[in-house]
Amino acid sequence: MLRVLVAALCLLAPVRAQEARQYLADLLRLDTSSPPGNETRAAEYLKRVTTAAGIPSELLGPDPQRLNFIARLKGSGTARPLLLMAHTDVVPADRGQWTVGPFAAVIRDGYLYGRGSQDDKCYLAAELAVFLDLKRRDVKLSRDVILLAESGEEGADTPGIKWLVANAYDKIDAEFALNEGGFAMDTPSGTRIFQIQTTEKIPTRVILTARGSAGHGSVARPDNPVAHLARAVARLVERDQPVRLNETTRRYFEELAKVADYAWLAPLLPKLKSIEGANQVRARSAELDAALRTSVSPTMLRAGMKINVIPNTAEAQIDVRRLPNETAEEVYARFRNIIDDPAVEIAPTGAGRPATQPSPISTPLYQAMERVFRKSRPRAAVVPYMLLGSTDGADLRAKGMAVYGVPLFAENDRRAHGNDERIALQTLEEGAKLLRQIVLEVAR
Repeated sequence: MLRVLVAALCLLAPVRAQEARQYLADLLRLDTSSPPGNETRAAEYLKRVTTAAGIPSELLGPDPQRLNFIARLKGSGTARPLLLMAHTDVVPADRGQWTVGPFAAVIRDGYLYGRGSQDDKCYLAAELAVFLDLKRRDVKLSRDVILLAESGEEGADTPGIKWLVANAYDKIDAEFALNEGGFAMDTPSGTRIFQIQTTEKIPTRVILTARGSAGHGSVARPDNPVAHLARAVARLVERDQPVRLNETTRRYFEELAKVADYAWLAPLLPKLKSIEGANQVRARSAELDAALRTSVSPTMLRAGMKINVIPNTAEAQIDVRRLPNETAEEVYARFRNIIDDPAVEIAPTGAGRPATQPSPISTPLYQAMERVFRKSRPRAAVVPYMLLGSTDGADLRAKGMAVYGVPLFAENDRRAHGNDERIALQTLEEGAKLLRQIVLEVAR
């Protein structure tokens, strides 16, 4: 009898997984570009879908146009809740650079196109499909399962996670959470590497401002702020930042070196704490190098109003992603020392996200992911991973919640924030099935 029941569930699972396709298409057609956001459109859609399934939900937040969505399936309470989270806002899209409408949800050659198809509505669609599946099957849960769709992740998290943590944390408080930020990738040798995000780098962006005397461009001035700024930017970019491993990155490099495609890492492992070793890694992979130290990327420049006028000021914005075991004050002090120019001021652009300890790999959720991923691929490698970007999961880690970026979608063609963002339909459906297995493992 048990075998018959399991077989029946396996036959039904692919049908449910395909629902993620419809949910994602519906969500992609809702333009929630931030700014301005308008995430309430997505929150209201989620409310309609869950209400139709008999699941109560709430829309809440400080801005009526940027509301967050929360729904809960009740368990027996023998274990603390599991939180499934994703954000509803997306970055803007330049329609002129796309071959399809960014919000048309076009399917072409087995791919679903749309802004947010990789970041982050694919996760939301998969979570919604699994959440509704649990309800329809009346799965007996040992813990509550909470679905959270928050606003404002893409650079303006005040109406989203920060507001929720400050004003409604009891509604999302959980033992652990599944979020974006993990990545699955297939290596040339055929090994799939599931990178479970347990920590992340911290945006510590700065503005460099050089000041000097305005004047006619025909007279070269030693205090020309453009020249001072150019030297400051060059010094920051050219100087090697110090190397620091943490609990996650140490384990990550050790496990990665066991994969045939990364065998070149093995002899470098003893050297990873040194600048020399990190530079050898950088020669092979800029991404791996970024996991070893704080990164410095100039992204915006502003100076002058006419070619023959020397301006009073020149400004550069630097996207700095610091390691979680390094303080902002350490970074600012090091930058001042490197630039070594009193004409250049260094100022932070905002508070950013909190620094936190890595989520442990000993929790039932992490271990469930390991089992599911290894079972899905006979040669799979499962490794803890530090995200080089950042997510709103950091605010929950700061509250003591274990948060994991779950690597559901193996997309070697990463187009998040890029033109013609897309996800393979097969990848989406496979990811939804993996998520279902993980949730059942940890929540029943």
